[in-house]
Amino acid sequence: MLADAIRCLASRTGGSPYQRCGMLLFLTVNSMKRIRGISSGSPLPQVHRTFSRLSDEVGQGHSLRKPLYEAIQTELGADKWLIAFFTAFNSTVMIDDQDADMLEEALQNMDMSGKQLVLMINSPGGDALAAERIVTICRSYSPTGFSVIVPKMAKSASTMICFGATGQIYLSATSELGPIDPQIPIRDDDGRVFMYCAAHEILESYQELVRNATRGQGRIEPYLQQLARFDARDIRRIISAQELAESIAVNFLKTGAMNGTSERAIKRKIKPFLDPHYTKVHGRPIYHDVAKRCGLNVQVFDLTSTLWQNVWELYYRLNYLLAASVDKIIESTVDLYTASIHRGQR
Repeated sequence: MLADAIRCLASRTGGSPYQRCGMLLFLTVNSMKRIRGISSGSPLPQVHRTFSRLSDEVGQGHSLRKPLYEAIQTELGADKWLIAFFTAFNSTVMIDDQDADMLEEALQNMDMSGKQLVLMINSPGGDALAAERIVTICRSYSPTGFSVIVPKMAKSASTMICFGATGQIYLSATSELGPIDPQIPIRDDDGRVFMYCAAHEILESYQELVRNATRGQGRIEPYLQQLARFDARDIRRIISAQELAESIAVNFLKTGAMNGTSERAIKRKIKPFLDPHYTKVHGRPIYHDVAKRCGLNVQVFDLTSTLWQNVWELYYRLNYLLAASVDKIIESTVDLYTASIHRGQR
């Protein structure tokens, strides 16, 4: 894409799928003036760069979004610094350790002196250990507290990242969190993942077969044939995955927003997120009202406010970029990193 050739420096880091995109040498003057809540200040020189502006608009260049970051930071407070972390919503894109590395790289390039980090996250989730690393990084670079904004969906492991916030969890009336029960990849005979299944569904199926087989009533061969499809080692790993997700979530809250609360009390409070029978299916949303009842430090955006309108526009622009060309985005006012997992690197 021509716009990408104009924008991207393509300086890749150590085998990572991420690439860092250079700051544009021009600004879209009209778009800057139209961003809500931003004053254009001194008039900029009237330089006509039609081709540059068009290329930037087609490719959703960084300069189009930079004023939105500045506007949101201004609305949140002078001590806030916003960074976005978006991943595509498809079954092959997951939060992983490379995301944590690139987020830390982005934070290295930001002057966090006297600032508090606000992470705007939109993701279906991924690896629980990667989520743990991301929270550790956010807390380390923003020791006085960090908050999260969920413009639309932060599910599964990204809900766990929200649990790690030591400040606010900013939601709107339509923002979605979700249960944190692990999802297990199911592979075909060639080893390819063709679907994900909830851990509790696999375990409950296995336990039901064991119960029926051990009751000794009638023929047990059909149960034994079905049990033969399970590997006891896999069952143990699935149980460990469940325990890990719960342990990370509870520890985040115990060392953050619910500091001083016992583990038992925390588990009781956040039961809708821990118990998959509450939501019935993994993808079912948990909205701000339930999150508040769970004791999370939730602040709800007014859908008519200037702040929310800017958050929504930034979400929409980043989501458009994901749909058009990349699978992952980490972005601030000073940096843009993108990764294309299965589309080829740009």
